[in-house]
This record gives sequence, structure tokens and C-alpha cells, in this order.
Amino acid sequence: MPHILTQLREQNGYTQEELAEAIGVSRQHIAKVERGEADLKLAQASQCAKLFDISVDNLSSGEMPAKSTLAKKVEEKAEATTSTEERDPTPQLSVDPERVQKFKEVLLYILGKVGAKPNVGKTVLYKLLYFSDFDFYEKFEEQLIGATYKKIARGPAPVEFAELVGQMKEEDELQEIRGKYYDKEQIKFIPLRKPNLRLLKAHEVGMIDDVLQRLSDKTATDISEYSHKDVPWKVHEMGEVIDYESVFYRDSEFSVRDEDDEL
Repeated sequence: MPHILTQLREQNGYTQEELAEAIGVSRQHIAKVERGEADLKLAQASQCAKLFDISVDNLSSGEMPAKSTLAKKVEEKAEATTSTEERDPTPQLSVDPERVQKFKEVLLYILGKVGAKPNVGKTVLYKLLYFSDFDFYEKFEEQLIGATYKKIARGPAPVEFAELVGQMKEEDELQEIRGKYYDKEQIKFIPLRKPNLRLLKAHEVGMIDDVLQRLSDKTATDISEYSHKDVPWKVHEMGEVIDYESVFYRDSEFSVRDEDDEL
């Protein structure tokens, strides 16, 4: 029988790499745990339990709960996909073809500006993209990239990122390197070409620059904890796609709207 972590991970749609990123370990360590060759530390087990909505005791004992919230979600998802005429299907990648190139240019722009900073690995990059997208939507009520962000343990994560980066690596537009930042595994991206700024409007670049100025010096832990205080992350369940409209319920700590914007 598969390891309980394998069952939970696959039921919730996580790859080993995504789960590793969510709890701050290497993919190789997750693989060893699932093969029974290693164990999770208590803090890591607690993060997994929270992510998959089960108890640490269930995770430690290897016993799936009889009827966890996760199981209910899986059943509801399965029921939803069998009735496509009555309701919308499970959300798919939402960046339409016209926006794919823009996503690439925004990513290359961010990497060109702050990607060389030692703290800017994939986790920090996820949050810089998230705040650029959601701050822009709150301020201008239109989408910058319009990527799909999922709530995971370390904060919002863009669903389309892995596929997009895969394309960009094949096209020699960026390079992925792995290393460590202090004692943490880190994935960094090196841009291999300059962004095409003709595809970005001045107010779009301005919003990105504002986000980079405010947040690009934060560590992965700090920016993740910061994102957990933002209303769009707080009001969604683990694994859910974050609704852009929730940005309009932000408090003063996160809101980027001016009083004039509301007149």
C-alpha cells in the first residue's frame, strides 16, 4: 500500500517537488519519506497535517481518517466533474494565449531586477508575482498577468508557473539552478534574455517596481508569513484557487487603493 504521504499528496494534486516546496524540504527527502527510508520532523509533519487537513496522529500512524475534510473535498470534486452541464468544471489554467507572453516578460523583468539577490528563490518569486498580480487588480480593477494562484502552506503559488518555466527553459529564455540559502533548499532562476518592455504598459511596470521595492528583500519565510496575513489568502481553504475579487476586502496594511480610487 502506498505511504500515507503519497496518498495525501496525490489526492490533493501535489507533486513531490510542490509538497517539498510547501514544507521547506528537498524533493529527495519527500521521496525517501514515501519509500519509508526517512521520517518527517515534527514541524514538517505539522505543516503536512495542516496542508492536508488531518491530524498529526493520523499522519504519524499511517492511517487515513475515516472521513476527513480532504476526503469530502475529493468526493465533491469527483461529483462536480460528472455533471459538467450543470456546473463549471474544476478550474483550469487561466492564462489565455494572449497573456502567456506577457507572463514571460513580467517574470523576466522581475528576475532581471531582483533575481540575483541571494534571498530570491522560487518561494519569494511566487509571492512577488502574486502581489504584483493582486495589487494591480485591486488598484486598477483589471488583470496584469491574470495567473491562477492556489493557497498552499507557504502562501499563494501560481499554478501555471511550472509549465511556463518548462517552456522558457526549452527556449533558452531562463536557466534553473538549485542550491541552498543558509540551511534551506533553494531554486533560483537566471534570465537568459532581457524582457520585451514594449509588451508592458508604464503603470504595469510601476506596480511591479513598487512590489519589488517593498518586498524583494524579504526571506522566503518572512514573505510567506507576510502573505498569510493578506485577506485573499486568509479567506480560502488549503488547495483552493484564490479568487481575485477577495482583494477588495483587504485591510489597510495591504490595500494599495487610494481614497481617490474609490470616488
